[in-house]
Amino acid sequence: MRLLDLPLNTHARLVSIDEVRAKLNQYGLYIGDEVRVVRVAPLGGPLLVEVNGREIALGRAVAEKIFVELT
Repeated sequence: MRLLDLPLNTHARLVSIDEVRAKLNQYGLYIGDEVRVVRVAPLGGPLLVEVNGREIALGRAVAEKIFVELT
């Protein structure tokens, strides 16, 4: 399942990051981390994601390339 498709407040684990791995590693996102979508902005705006106790805004194009599994 893509991070973009994860329902709000559902916990999942990162399993694959296509094409944007280096950028997300700089933000502190790594394979195996637990994530939760906190908020989805309207009109194609970014997703607010909680990872390791921090909130990070990710654009939809980036969230589309992140794959997760439900925990």
